Amino acid sequence: MKQYLELCQHILEHGEDRIDRTGTGTKSVFGYQMRFDLREGFPLLTTKKVYFKAVVEELLWFLTGSTNIQPLVEKNVRIWNEWPFEAYKQSKEYAGEDMQAFVEKVKTDATFAKRYGDLGPVYGKQWRDFFGVDQVEELIKGLKENPFSRRHIISAWNPAQIKDMALPPCHAFIQFYVSADQQYLSCQLYQRSADVFLGVPFNIASYALLTHMIAQVCGYKVKEFVHTFGDVHIYHNHLEQIQLQCTREPKKLCTLKINPEIQSIYDFKGEDFTLENYQCHEKIVGKVSV
Repeated sequence: MKQYLELCQHILEHGEDRIDRTGTGTKSVFGYQMRFDLREGFPLLTTKKVYFKAVVEELLWFLTGSTNIQPLVEKNVRIWNEWPFEAYKQSKEYAGEDMQAFVEKVKTDATFAKRYGDLGPVYGKQWRDFFGVDQVEELIKGLKENPFSRRHIISAWNPAQIKDMALPPCHAFIQFYVSADQQYLSCQLYQRSADVFLGVPFNIASYALLTHMIAQVCGYKVKEFVHTFGDVHIYHNHLEQIQLQCTREPKKLCTLKINPEIQSIYDFKGEDFTLENYQCHEKIVGKVSV
């Protein structure tokens, strides 16, 4: 994962200090690209531990079309909790609960979860119902029936509904590409905004995983994941964590194994994915900016 460390170093050396929506402040550059050959191994970050279960469960959650965090918190996946919690704290029903108490309510009280656990029409909604269009279904159909099309695209960016989302989509535009010999599938993601310490390691793993899944159900092998950025940044309160990672030597990539029996993109479950030989440095903690 030297590509990731090269990105970190590039921002540290060339980034400009900017104010941002969260008030934390960032060191940022505009425009950057990384490429990962998925035939060489699965690109899960090795300079800190990444919680792969959360990557898998979030992606499966997107694919269901769900926008409520309850299915995630039931599986102890916490990556989306901050946004609905902040919204809940502004409500008249807020009684001083901490995050743990809020999550427990979401997990155990369906009425509360429906009211306060929803994020608005975020990724899953747009992927599966973009004004009535199931983009995932159209993508799978196109890759099978018209592999050389230049329209193998999923867009999470829906300007008409941005105002209704807890967080407008950061990883916003995905395109797939079939090789000339019709053997390999590649994926490119355009990410408008990228939190290098907390978000980007998840994003790399998530879209590499999605490429593996779609390749399997469409009859291809994986080739390349291309990650293209707009505003790519290190939050000021993550600078020490990033600098620490830059001192660590990347380890050999792990191998992803997927249940070969699954032939529908909607049939995958968490237990269908395993990692072999994932070696990494110890985890590093950082606070999410909301």
